[in-house]
Amino acid sequence: MSAVTIFWLLLALLVVFIIAKGVRIVQQSEAMVIERLGRYQKTLMAGFNIIIPILDKPREIIFRFTRDLPDGNKYVQFVKKERIDMRETVYDFPRQNVITKDNVMTEINALLYFQVMDPVKAIYEIENLPLAIEKLTQTTLRNVIGELDLDECLTSRDTINMKLRTILDEASHKWGVKVNRVELQDINPPRDIREAMEKQMRAERDRRAQIIDAEGSKRAAVLQAEGIQQAQITQAEGQKQSQVLEAEGDAQARIRRAQGEAEAISLVTRAVAGSKADPTTYLIAMKYLETLKEMTSGQGNKVIYIPYEASGVLSSVGSIKEMLEANRTLGQ
Repeated sequence: MSAVTIFWLLLALLVVFIIAKGVRIVQQSEAMVIERLGRYQKTLMAGFNIIIPILDKPREIIFRFTRDLPDGNKYVQFVKKERIDMRETVYDFPRQNVITKDNVMTEINALLYFQVMDPVKAIYEIENLPLAIEKLTQTTLRNVIGELDLDECLTSRDTINMKLRTILDEASHKWGVKVNRVELQDINPPRDIREAMEKQMRAERDRRAQIIDAEGSKRAAVLQAEGIQQAQITQAEGQKQSQVLEAEGDAQARIRRAQGEAEAISLVTRAVAGSKADPTTYLIAMKYLETLKEMTSGQGNKVIYIPYEASGVLSSVGSIKEMLEANRTLGQ
């Protein structure tokens, strides 16, 4: 193989190498920061991109993650990458102990949803973005929980999430990061506090049950009293109506009897108009005879004492005879 062939072959390999180094294909929802001789040059977005080899190169991003081990040591993990993921990322923070306003040590586990909006700020404004967000979330969570009692922490998760999201979003804005949501997964008070809360909840449920039972008994007694009262009112109204009707019937009967007696007196008066008999004496005698008949009616022997004044009434029998004769005369 001649020297010229080798030269052209090497030149072709160099061109292929330069083209391979100069072409950058970025995936969707990813970004790549390009530096030229150590200075920021441009940001490559999704698609086909061309850079100048040797002069331009992607900025290498190093993320450091630390975790506390059970034995007291720390586990450190380094992640190197050239591309920044622009999608929303969920970050699960390790459990941490926080102190509430009423001095209760509580274990809290949180989730953070954030998204890189500006790749340049995410690289140049902060040295280690995930670690910075983690530490910022932990300190902010301690501050927010420290302003609330334990009961408020357990019942006001939405309020805590909103406060955390607002504070974190304002602090991470200069890093080119948007905090979308913060969620508290678990809030675990100490065991003795949980047992006390359970006893309090049982006592509260028993108290509510007793109140509901008492209210039901009270309502039943009120309804029963109202029913008895309504029954008495209805019975009184019925008795009143019955007495009114009875009184009206008695009055009508008396009126009828009075009208009958008036007509009888009128007839007797007309009958004896031409005789010497007294109509009043006649009527008294007839009434006396009717009473005497009622006294002597019935079974058994009876002894009847007739007062002396009754002889004057019996003397009017002759007048009665004359009146009867006068009636027969009028009838003829």
